[in-house]
Parts: sequence; structure tokens; C-alpha cells
Amino acid sequence: MSTMNSKASSGGEEASAMRTETLGESRYSGEVKRGQAILVAYLIATLELTFLFMQMGVMPYLAKSLGLDSVGFGYLQTTFGVLQLVGGPIFGRFADQFGTRAALILSCASGSAFFLLMSISTSIPLLFLSRLPAVFMHGLPGAQKVITDMTAPSQRADALGKLGLCFGIGIIIGSALGGVLSTKFGIFVPTYVGLVGNLINTMIAMVWIPLQAKPKSDHHDMENSTSQSGSVFSIREILRLMKFPGVMEIFIVKVLAGLPIGFFLVMFSIISMDFFGLEAVESGYLMSYFGVLQMVIQGLVVGKLTNHCTERTLLRLSVFVFAGVGLGMALMRTVWHYCIVAVPLTFAFSTLGTITDSILTKAVPSSDTGTMLGICASVQPLTRTVGPTIGGVLYKHFGVSSFGYLQLIVNIGLFIYLLKSKIPLSEMKNQ
Repeated sequence: MSTMNSKASSGGEEASAMRTETLGESRYSGEVKRGQAILVAYLIATLELTFLFMQMGVMPYLAKSLGLDSVGFGYLQTTFGVLQLVGGPIFGRFADQFGTRAALILSCASGSAFFLLMSISTSIPLLFLSRLPAVFMHGLPGAQKVITDMTAPSQRADALGKLGLCFGIGIIIGSALGGVLSTKFGIFVPTYVGLVGNLINTMIAMVWIPLQAKPKSDHHDMENSTSQSGSVFSIREILRLMKFPGVMEIFIVKVLAGLPIGFFLVMFSIISMDFFGLEAVESGYLMSYFGVLQMVIQGLVVGKLTNHCTERTLLRLSVFVFAGVGLGMALMRTVWHYCIVAVPLTFAFSTLGTITDSILTKAVPSSDTGTMLGICASVQPLTRTVGPTIGGVLYKHFGVSSFGYLQLIVNIGLFIYLLKSKIPLSEMKNQ
């Protein structure tokens, strides 16, 4: 009898050990798959940004060859900005309702349509029509959505920060590739490359991005979720996210802190010629310099800081550095001064963007992170939309220094606000 009990006990231990081993293997397999999905998201973002910057370098010449003047080109850029502004939150809602893979496929397919229409743009109306697919071209927010779904809250800021490497690579390779292809093979060749590249990106998203990236939401998340209620185009459901604790305050800081610098960057093509006296080639070198800074700072520095500092501290630091950047811009006189100012400028931009995205995705239910990322992605198109008008007035009537002084004043005000306010932030410490 005791022998039988001993055998039963031994069998139970063996079964328990096998279950533990199977669970361990399953967990390891899940971690490997999550790691692969995140790497694929980085790849998709890098390729899409490369093609986007490639067409940005070619677009002025294509527009000019079709007879579009500077005013018309401004309208073309504004159209692109408005479409991206409107499409960001809608794309986020689509990702929440239909999944990240479907959203990335939509983004890549829209990119294919964008370059296809651009490649057959033999008239100004067709060129404007080619901007239309931009409403759903949101590869970077799509990649952010994958990372948000696949990482723990304590790892999120570091993982999001590494997208800066993708951005920097996109600037450097895209700008150079667009110039080389258009010069050696013709102005439409970059559009053909962009079309083929986005089709490849679509296939990558279909094969390598998992159908269900997001873990199951808990009961509390489902109670507060907006993603499953209302249509993809519901403005009311999108704005409802702003009512969660701390969301409106952090979003306002995100928009205002970099807005004056955003106006400056929108006008930079004109400022680089008139104020700094740069030629087109020298402007290209400067863009490459910014790309390298973006890669190093956001890809390496910000990630390290998120492991040692709280998000509240980094938020205050980025705003404080932005104020210092404003002072530096107000006093700069040469392009070399600007190259020095660009270091803290890139740091502040990278830190603010990464930390606010991380905070805001933690402040809403996990089922609504796509919508929140879409709202965050609309900040840059907003700047591109209103920037040419406001930036033009500032530059014409008050000069380059006005951007710096405005940046200084706005961020001193925000820094004081952040010191005195008690904004509720979840998952503040990255352990």
C-alpha cells in the first residue's frame, strides 16, 4: 500500500514538473514572439519613415516641374498636414477596434496608394489628389501601438524611445536616397521605389505582426473603455479620453512646450537660406546632422534615463531644457550656434515626446491606447498646419530671435506649472 502511495506521489510530482516545464517553455516562447513583433515594428517604422523623407526631398522639385508656385506649394503642404491631423485619432480608433496588424496593413497600403498616385501626377490636381491617402499613413503611431501592447508599463518609455533610431535612420537614408535617385534616374523614380517599398512593408505586416498583440483587458479597463463603443469616426468617444485623470494636463504640456520651436522648424527652409545663408547641399548636411543626433539621443540617452529617473522628473527636465533652448535660439547668430543649440533641442524634443506618450498610454485603459497614440500623433500635423501662417508672421515682423523668446516664455510658464501642480500620473517609477 505504501509502495502504491509512493508511486502515486512520484507520478504527481512528475506531472507537476512537466506542467511547470511546459508553462516555462510557453512563457519563453511568448517572450520570443513579442520580441520578434517589436523588432518587426521597428523595421516597418524605419522603412516607412525612409520613404516619407525620400518624397519630402523630391516633392518641391516635382511641384515646380508641374508649374506650382511657392503659395501653391504651401497649400499642398497644408493639405498634407490637415489630412494627417484628422487621420491620427481615427487611425488610433481603427487600431483599437480592429487590431494593430490591421492598422499597420492599412497604413502601409495607404502609403502604396500615396506613392502610386504621386508617380502618375502629371498635373497639379493629381498632385493634390495624391495627398489623400495620407489620412491613414501612420506607420510610426502603428509601431508605437505594437510596442505599447507588447511591453510592460515599466519598460514602455525605453522601448518607445528606441523608435528615435528609426526616425534618425529615416531622415539620413531617406533624404540622401531621394536626392541620388531623382538626380541620376529621374524625378519619378523615388516614387516607384516608395511604391514597391510600401507593398513590401504591407507583406511584412501581414506575415510578422501577430493578429492579437494586446493582452486581454481586465474588467476595470473594459468598464472605462471607449474603443468598443461608437464608430471609428466618433469624435465624442475620442475626446472622452481627455477626461481621464491627468490626460488633458499632460497633453496640453506636450502641445505647448514644443510649439514655438515647431513654428521655427516649419520655416527652417526659408530661414536656412535667408538667415544662415546655406546652399541646398549644406542644408542636406544639416539634416543628416539632425538625424544622427536624433538616433544617438532618443535611441540611447533617453532609454538610459528612463531606467534611473521617474517620468515626472524627466517631464520637468525636458521642459526646463526647452526653456534653455529658447534662450539659446534668441541669442544665436550663425549656423554654428544653431548646431550647438540643436543638441539640447533634440534632447528636449526626444524626451518630451517619449515621456508624454508613455504617460498618456498608461493613463487610459489598455483597450484605448491606439486612440491615445493617434491623438498624440496629431500634434506634429497641427504644427505643420498652423505653423506656416504664424511662423511667417513671427519671422517677417520680429525676426528669428522671436521664436527663441516665445519658446523661453512658454516653457518657463510650463515649468512653474509642473512644479506647483499635482498631476496624477500612473506607473511613475520605472523599476
